[in-house]
Amino acid sequence: MKACEVRETTGLDGLHLNANRPEPAPGPGQIVVRMRAAALNYRDHGVIKGAYGYTKFPVIPLSDGAGEVVAIGPGVTQFKAGDRVCGTFFVNWISGRVPADASKNSLGGMVDGVLAEYALLNETGAIKIPDHLSFQEAATLPCAALTAWHAVVEAGRIKAGETIVVLGTGGVSCFALAFAKMHGAVVIMTSSSDDKLARVKTLGAGMTINYKNTPDWDQEVLKLTGGAGVDHIIEVGGPNTLAKSMLAIRPGGSIYVIGALGGSGAIDPRAINRKSIRLQGIHVGSREMFAAMNRAIAHSRLKPVIDRVFDFADAKAAYLHQQSGGHLGKIVIAIS
Repeated sequence: MKACEVRETTGLDGLHLNANRPEPAPGPGQIVVRMRAAALNYRDHGVIKGAYGYTKFPVIPLSDGAGEVVAIGPGVTQFKAGDRVCGTFFVNWISGRVPADASKNSLGGMVDGVLAEYALLNETGAIKIPDHLSFQEAATLPCAALTAWHAVVEAGRIKAGETIVVLGTGGVSCFALAFAKMHGAVVIMTSSSDDKLARVKTLGAGMTINYKNTPDWDQEVLKLTGGAGVDHIIEVGGPNTLAKSMLAIRPGGSIYVIGALGGSGAIDPRAINRKSIRLQGIHVGSREMFAAMNRAIAHSRLKPVIDRVFDFADAKAAYLHQQSGGHLGKIVIAIS
């Protein structure tokens, strides 16, 4: 089969197409999936740079993909040939608390991922996809969508009429907007691009802030909420934005820490104590959460926001497009 492999930690120079990789065969409790589409996440750039010390090379990258089952191993009862499925980001997080070794059991990290014509998955590490979604749409679900669902619904228990700030307009942020609107919340979104802000308005964002034009966006949030602050914040920036998030959140509000696009740094904990802020780390989610999310997506017939679709042969171009920061929503690679 054809598969992309990260062979060395030299960025995109270390990403190679292997046209003669052996096709996988399922063992007990395993399935083989003919991959039809895959999607990029910010984390995938860390893999090609060797940012995660637990990765063993060569590794097939990307955690997010969708396809159809073509073979099942002994003992498999949940799937049959022809079923349309996604893999789960974590191989071993079925339900309950996140396992201590989850990060070392994630697709496209320690475990071979889905940027290949075929993927070998554990039966418990796959899940059926909503019928109304195409393979390209379903490929966006395992990491970005589930991360947003975990924050907004599982941890946040967001309610109609509550307010939420969503930082950025990437994959997680667009899904957070969709899930918040699904539950009747008022959404404030930020971006440095007026064009992107105009687009998220059409997707349901109630208010928008250009943080390039308004660097003190936290003060603008307070103005928009009559000085009260918001109930929830989807925090993807890291220490540089987290300080402002703690100013923009209402007393007793919740901040969901999902990423650190702005890098690392020190945090002053005094506001956390003074305002009784709940600071919640979100690390994707479990298969049980994935199932709940898929039921909601199917019921609402939600459609993911896809920025652009690249061909399998142009995988490096897909990475470069994400690095440029010009995308809104998800970047998908079609595996024909």
